[in-house]
Amino acid sequence: MIRFLISMVLLISSNGIIQADEYRPAYLEFTQTNESTFDMLWKVPAKGKNKRLSLYVVLPSDVKTVSKVRSAFIGGAYIERSSVSRKGGLAEAKILIKGLERVSTDVLVRIQRLDGTSETARLNASSTSFVVKGAPQFWDVVNTYLMFGIEHILNGFDHLLFVACLIFIAGTWRRILVTITGFTIAHSITLTLAGLELVRLPIPPIEATIALSIVFLAREIALDRRDTLTWRYPIAVSSSFGLLHGFGFASALADIGLPQSEIPAALLAFNIGVEIGQVLFVACVLLIFWLTTQGLKVLTINSENWTKKIEKPIAYTVGSVTMFWTIERVSGFWIY
Repeated sequence: MIRFLISMVLLISSNGIIQADEYRPAYLEFTQTNESTFDMLWKVPAKGKNKRLSLYVVLPSDVKTVSKVRSAFIGGAYIERSSVSRKGGLAEAKILIKGLERVSTDVLVRIQRLDGTSETARLNASSTSFVVKGAPQFWDVVNTYLMFGIEHILNGFDHLLFVACLIFIAGTWRRILVTITGFTIAHSITLTLAGLELVRLPIPPIEATIALSIVFLAREIALDRRDTLTWRYPIAVSSSFGLLHGFGFASALADIGLPQSEIPAALLAFNIGVEIGQVLFVACVLLIFWLTTQGLKVLTINSENWTKKIEKPIAYTVGSVTMFWTIERVSGFWIY
């Protein structure tokens, strides 16, 4: 019965997998160079080779641009660099993102000061501006990175589809718990190591391999050979590929960086956010499973027969789409 439900999840997810990991927040960073001057970095998701989201930074009138603005499209994003100056620094300055109210993308803001402290903020369509506080706030850092972790996993269709495949293969409640726990521990380890910069790996090959991991699981489901290592010990697969997925999570974290004064808090909050999002996804899948079970009992429908009919076509669909996605990511190696 549980595989009937997961078949439905895989079918729905396969329709959106090409859009996987499309949640890419814009990023605004100010790095202080002296008492009144800051290097400004503005990173906006690109839409094709020469188009970008229509998001623009609006600073107070007393903030002056003191260098030539340099811009370029690099690695799927529009990057803009400049230097700005304001007497006394940016404390109490209001920063507004024009156009943010019309899009679903978040903007993550970080202000890095000379004394090593930093300030972070998360802006969205309902909150398009914020006032710089001038002093690091521990709970602001925790809240920002916690919400970013939750949103990243819930918008990362590749990670969610991988988890859905794991649930399908695991089959029973006990095996699902063991398998997902193995995945969680594995990606938490590599996320932490990469976040602390103790281990560094090139991100494009990691992202391509993450896509390939879904192809691998789709192939296992299509072949339906229950005597393989994957079917007998799904935790071995979830743990192995979980290490790679952890580097994928870390790449998202690298886009915004970690506040130097609150690295442990930010890293832990992001990791907890990822786990919360993953638990929410699994809980929703299992809740739908329970509701579906009750409904099919009322209709006296044999779900196992339906599963046998649809699991292979769904597996081939997921495998084909994610194989295309793998090739697409490999072809992007030369862009970086």
